[in-house]
Amino acid sequence: MRDWEEESAREHCNGMRVERQTRALLFIASAQLLAMSLWFSASSVAQALREAWDLTSAQVPMLTLTVQIGFVVGALVSAGFNIADRVRARHLAALSALAGAVVNGTLLFLGPNQVVLVFAVRFLTGVALAGVYPSGLKVMSGWFRESRGMALGVLIGSLTIGGALPHLVSGLGLDWRLVLGSTSVAALVSGGLMLSAGDGPYDTKVSSFSWSHIASIATNRGFRLATIGYLGHMWELYAAWTWMAFYIAASGLSGSASAITFGVIAVGGIGSWLAGRLADRHGRTLIAGGSMAVSGLAAAATALVFGAPPWLLVAVLAVWGFTVISDSAQFSTIVTEVVGDEVRGTALTIQTALGFMLTVVTIFIVPLIAEATSWRWAFLILVPGPVVGVYAMVLLKRSEWAHHIAGGRG
Repeated sequence: MRDWEEESAREHCNGMRVERQTRALLFIASAQLLAMSLWFSASSVAQALREAWDLTSAQVPMLTLTVQIGFVVGALVSAGFNIADRVRARHLAALSALAGAVVNGTLLFLGPNQVVLVFAVRFLTGVALAGVYPSGLKVMSGWFRESRGMALGVLIGSLTIGGALPHLVSGLGLDWRLVLGSTSVAALVSGGLMLSAGDGPYDTKVSSFSWSHIASIATNRGFRLATIGYLGHMWELYAAWTWMAFYIAASGLSGSASAITFGVIAVGGIGSWLAGRLADRHGRTLIAGGSMAVSGLAAAATALVFGAPPWLLVAVLAVWGFTVISDSAQFSTIVTEVVGDEVRGTALTIQTALGFMLTVVTIFIVPLIAEATSWRWAFLILVPGPVVGVYAMVLLKRSEWAHHIAGGRG
């Protein structure tokens, strides 16, 4: 009788744990999606903003690029002062979302003669988001251990779908004030959800400031190899997302470019979740390396299918969209497994800062190649990223750090 009671008690505890984890997963992923909508809000109504603020065609991409630069600056400052580990991650994410909501809201009061202020606001929005994204990764990792790859995959997957939404919104003709105002409200809701998520059983304690934390991260070979893999991934990712619609339109599908781009990017949300599940079972280096191998081949294939029948073009792009993001969460998950608990937040922040810094390069280069040659060849510059990333995963799998990753699966 006692054995039955003990088994029932264990099952009840496991059920409660799974229920709490599921709730946290939903809250944290939703919070990240809502807050990160600030990033893409301007791109969804770029044409309307161009007319309202009298922007030139060269200034329109800066609405998103300044957020990217602000994010990098904010992340580097956060990493340099260990902010992500000195402040409770949920609180940092919530406060940053609040700051982003307020800053973004000021755009509603700016006019055509205040372009410098517009870009300053977008820069500060990026700075605020540097406190949201890495913190969200840290909060989620505090709730999961055995299924951490899946959990972070869900988080990245939700952001992927959120990033695709501007391509869907762009054809709806919504008033730009409504779009920007609603994203500020969404960020406020994000802060509330993050505070309500609670701290998980694997969360780290708040640590004190020390310059040695940066040194311990930089000298960690597991972190370095994971970050090289992440840099290879980021070399490809954001340039692909940014210029996908232009490539599709130039390939002869201009009328449906926005809808196809939405589908191609959004399918990556499923890829991110699935890759997370597979990585927990079979190893992160295998799944991340395999994803990059396929995405690199798909990037190379864009030169072959340019102008091809729509079914073939869309099929290749769908494979690319599925795999170009599916590896992302695993690099973050590896970092949480190879660095010390006292520097988990700082390590995640450093990795994301370096990755987003690199994206500025390829986002800038791809259209220059398209202008000099044609869109057929523009994405070939992205192929070296996955090649380097795959090599880094091979080295990590063979290293002494492999037994720390995915329960020893590497």
